[in-house]
Amino acid sequence: MKQGAVLALEKGGLPCTVQQPAPTRRGLFPTAFKLLSLVFACLFLAYLPIIRRPLRVHSVPSGLEYPPASPLSTEFDDPASEFKDDVFPLRQQDPWDISTDFPYPRTLAYDVEEGTWLRLDVHPISGDIVFDMAGDIYCLPASSYSENNVALGTKAKAVPVLVGVPHDVDPRFSPSGDRLAFRSDAGLGVDNIWVMPWAAGGCAEMDVRSRMTPEAIALKEFEDNLLAQGVKETESRKKRRLSWEGRSSAARVTNETYNWVSDPRWHPSGDKIIATKWYFSSRSLGGGEGWEYPVPALDGTEHRVEVNAGKRLVSRDLPLGWSKSDYVEQQIGYEHFSWAADDVVIYAGNVRDVQGSFQYGKGTYFGLSLKNLTSGVKELLVDAFPGGASRPTLSRDGRTLAFVRQTGTLHYVWFGLTYDLSVIYAPMGTYPSFAFSPSDDAILIWAAGQIYHVPLSKNAFDERVSGGTPRPIKFRAHVEIKVADTLRAKTDVRTLEEGDQRLHAFTHLSLDRSGEKAVFQASGVTYTQIIGSGTPAQRVPVAHPGAAYYSPSFVGGDGSLVIHARWSDKTFSAFEIADLNTGAVYEVTGLPMGRYFSPVVSPSNSPERTLAFIKTAGDLLTGDDIATAHTGLWIGEITLPTEENLVSVIEVKNAKKISTTIDTSDNKLKLSFLSSSKLLVQEENRAFTVDLSLGTNEWGLYTEEKLASGYSTDEMSFSYTTKGAAFVDFLHVYYAPNVNTSMELWSKPGRAPEGLARLSLDGGHDVVFSGDGSVLGWFLGPYLHTIPISRLSSCSGQIREDPQTFGITCIKDLLDVTEVAVLYESEVSRLRREAKVHATSINGDVVAFVNATILTMENGDLPSDLISGGTVVLRGGFIDAVGRDGEVPVPDGSLVIQANGGYIVPGFIDAHAHWSGAETKYPATSWEMETFLAYGVTTVHNPSLHNNLGFVERGRVESGLMIGPRIFHTGLIIYGASSYSYHFDIANVDEAKEALTRIKVEGGPASWSYKNYNLPVRASRQRLLSQARKMNMACVPEGGMNFDWDLTYIVDGMTTVEHNIPVSILYDDVLTLFTLSGTGTTPTHIVNYGGMFGEEYLWATEDIPFDKKLRRFTRHDILEGLSESTARPVNSMAFLNVTASVAKMVQRGIRAHIGAHGEPPLGLMYHHEMALAKIGGLTNYEVLRAATIHAAITFGLDESLGSISAGKLADLVVYPGGVDLLDGSELKSRDIKYVIRGGRIWEAENMVEVWPIKGRKQVIPPINVD
Repeated sequence: MKQGAVLALEKGGLPCTVQQPAPTRRGLFPTAFKLLSLVFACLFLAYLPIIRRPLRVHSVPSGLEYPPASPLSTEFDDPASEFKDDVFPLRQQDPWDISTDFPYPRTLAYDVEEGTWLRLDVHPISGDIVFDMAGDIYCLPASSYSENNVALGTKAKAVPVLVGVPHDVDPRFSPSGDRLAFRSDAGLGVDNIWVMPWAAGGCAEMDVRSRMTPEAIALKEFEDNLLAQGVKETESRKKRRLSWEGRSSAARVTNETYNWVSDPRWHPSGDKIIATKWYFSSRSLGGGEGWEYPVPALDGTEHRVEVNAGKRLVSRDLPLGWSKSDYVEQQIGYEHFSWAADDVVIYAGNVRDVQGSFQYGKGTYFGLSLKNLTSGVKELLVDAFPGGASRPTLSRDGRTLAFVRQTGTLHYVWFGLTYDLSVIYAPMGTYPSFAFSPSDDAILIWAAGQIYHVPLSKNAFDERVSGGTPRPIKFRAHVEIKVADTLRAKTDVRTLEEGDQRLHAFTHLSLDRSGEKAVFQASGVTYTQIIGSGTPAQRVPVAHPGAAYYSPSFVGGDGSLVIHARWSDKTFSAFEIADLNTGAVYEVTGLPMGRYFSPVVSPSNSPERTLAFIKTAGDLLTGDDIATAHTGLWIGEITLPTEENLVSVIEVKNAKKISTTIDTSDNKLKLSFLSSSKLLVQEENRAFTVDLSLGTNEWGLYTEEKLASGYSTDEMSFSYTTKGAAFVDFLHVYYAPNVNTSMELWSKPGRAPEGLARLSLDGGHDVVFSGDGSVLGWFLGPYLHTIPISRLSSCSGQIREDPQTFGITCIKDLLDVTEVAVLYESEVSRLRREAKVHATSINGDVVAFVNATILTMENGDLPSDLISGGTVVLRGGFIDAVGRDGEVPVPDGSLVIQANGGYIVPGFIDAHAHWSGAETKYPATSWEMETFLAYGVTTVHNPSLHNNLGFVERGRVESGLMIGPRIFHTGLIIYGASSYSYHFDIANVDEAKEALTRIKVEGGPASWSYKNYNLPVRASRQRLLSQARKMNMACVPEGGMNFDWDLTYIVDGMTTVEHNIPVSILYDDVLTLFTLSGTGTTPTHIVNYGGMFGEEYLWATEDIPFDKKLRRFTRHDILEGLSESTARPVNSMAFLNVTASVAKMVQRGIRAHIGAHGEPPLGLMYHHEMALAKIGGLTNYEVLRAATIHAAITFGLDESLGSISAGKLADLVVYPGGVDLLDGSELKSRDIKYVIRGGRIWEAENMVEVWPIKGRKQVIPPINVD
């Protein structure tokens, strides 16, 4: 999932184009106000005169209720009128307090004189400034920007007024200045609006540290330690903590538990606010709406706020052609709401993305609008062109509207602002909030790490214009932030390389007629397992032991015959039938070349049977050019061998495609016969039969009978015997009895079908009924679960009385669980065996590289890590010795390779790699995996991959069916968006355990990470972190352009932050926090938030489609798709700022990693990411450390990988002599001679094996025809 960033230009940046003021215009509103524009390089003022008076549009008495839909506009129809918002979350959260139910044993304390993205407000009377910084709220006295102090550059002390674990931002004073509204995730960890009293004494009286006596400080430290040790907080301790944090009198205004709220703005009456409420679609990009909330009285009594309370004032719009039922998927909304009058609001929003979908890398699409809440009439105030417009802020007299834009036609004021974020989804604001001074003679605004005083004056027309030179308000703040211990996993990969290794992930499950025996695919090998037996799984006999097999089933439900598909990278699919009793194998012939799966044979007492199967078109790994026609359901006639008719092959006769509505792209499509002529078809979200005996109807289609349909299901299986359906929903297995065609199957509490039973404790996949429909089975890792449906009656009472988890506490004791043990020869064992075949001495498995320049990465400083004239000895897949030539003995009889002074570095680790081939239907050799290796990437970590199929693919690499890097991945993202296939609540600790177990069990010790992606509830994220510590798992989260959530990831101790922090230039507050926290960074410059992606620079400057090496390994259509690109100016290249910020943190001690995001072209893009990391200021050596040892340490793999050290796995990249990796302005990392993975050596240019089997090259499917 791509992410991005924008370029932040500091003051003194590019010059701006000053255009003439906009002409006078009249609109729907009988008023006038001046427009003041704050631009990344220029500050403009403009005047739109209609009537010169303060902005009070259609003013009505305070407190008057305006109608939700306009009676004055007959055409008005609220797009949200049918939107119920009643699906997500699936379940409400269990009680949790982010401050007390999660430990924070460390405190980071440091001083800063600059800050990142400081959102501020100015007290309407005193002029004091409040601003948020790194999740706390601070106050600067008005004296800090007195003319004398600003002129002298005097540093004022910023004092904290709100601190603690909660992330507090968006401070906003009430009209009278007696209260402060703010956004906080206090309590459950969802961003809500709160309010607290503001003392008349201002900053000094609000300073939470000024009232801390030495005794109070000691008590606070003691009680903080109690919380860190897990000692439950008492009520008296809670009261003291809230007082120390400054929130003892704070009251909740909103109570959201899934959606979240930001940017409060007070109504002129002071008794309510308007704020932006953010809604997820199936993407985790919130669309904003304007909501009104009453502000409770701060009278010391508790005011209950109902969940989801509030009133919608401004809806999202519906794109042309959308119905109201599509409203939930509208990703484009509005934000930055503020009151222009009692019944008029001004707001900003994306006015150019009219198709309802957020687009990355676009231009400035924000404009300003105004809505009269009484009439319902809207007016576009400022369009997106030129330069965009966001963060509208009204002066105190209501006559001037200030906003941020990048260029335009308004009066020039100042060019010193940081580049705004209106090009991205920015819940933290497209620019930090700012404010007018109490007398409207200045604007106080953040830019380039400082708060600036921007003076204003009036011209002859009484319009506000620039009043002088903007100057920074110097400040110093002492920051204290409590942080959790950084989550770490530790995996010794060497233990996964020695001897026989165990597979944990299986797929393509099928049961025999009675449910006593199972057959399944084990990473390209077919096995059977007797259910309930402790005997090991048995490998099905095959005709071609070196081939990959898949999609097995029992012939006619008979447990003695298995039919399955065999894959060939040259000729594609073929079928075989194996007799489990005799070991005989029969190849099935007579079919045209094609891609086939789900072969099934009809039941019968006769050897004459019907064969049915699915033919599909091309795919990513097998290409789209050969054997792609006539896709769909095929049938043919076969005759099974008998004692009287012994044959070696079985010919398919009368094979033909028949017309049905089957979706051949469905990844969960499976077939089975109910009788000799009735075929059961089961897809992700429906089950139906095809009657083969009735022939076709007038439309040429065979007769189909619908049996069941799913609302949000990912798999479905139907029992014709029980008339019930099993399905997978939100990764759990369910069974619904008495299913009829009017039902929509899903598991939402309160809306699930009657009698629904949850069968899985932690989850499952590959659900299938036995041939007679009486037994249901599914896999979770190596555990084959089965249950006779008849048993469920014993839990009927618990099922009926448990509307949340549907009886699982009872049902879990009814399951039969068979542990499946399948072993394979490890890569190191295989290498040693192959080396001995060609050995002429006892050291036949030894290779020595001599006269090499070695960068060991062992020590962390270049002089210690660099060995000139060195030797590396590899033995049996491991590094045996490293040192200088002559000091390291080269064993007799070993293969000696002359390096000619070339560099040898550890194998590269792609810390954020995506690819798509794991989820293709066929076990084809992967050009993706080969390409990674060809460019020196020997280890990949994918932060978003199918729980099961990702480890199935890993098994095919590790067992030798194809070559590739070491594969590690997070499994399916733990996603917060409103997506039926991905959504997770993590509403309690059980759900956290289930989510991580589903990932861990599929990979066993090779599964050590997970990824939460825009999970909106901090309590959910903390539950996962707590459980992950017990399971040796790291967390690599994605903030999805949410600056504030990213900071909580760091504070809560997540292992990394994936992608860049969306504010591209970071300052001391965040730089120090990030660096000292222990969290690592994988910035992926090639897909930055907003602006131009780094990948586009590569596409625009190199001839990608005709790169000879790329054409050797990659699909040509992918390369040719990169032949056109858009030239962009340097100041749009956001990654330049990101890479500079990353370099600053690396030089302070953070571990950064190289992650290429799977962007095309694979392999080469990894080296481009390395080059972008260097541009920011890293040395070549620092970049290479990021690509090797840094990632290994962060991921806990450094005992085995990441450096050239004796005893580690032999993963190396060898460069030819003459390539200098350390000197020069360019990092020449692409020019690789050899790549070595676990001791196996290939020529990087063509992936021909050098050792141990010289000249071998794997076959790739025909992905290219030219």
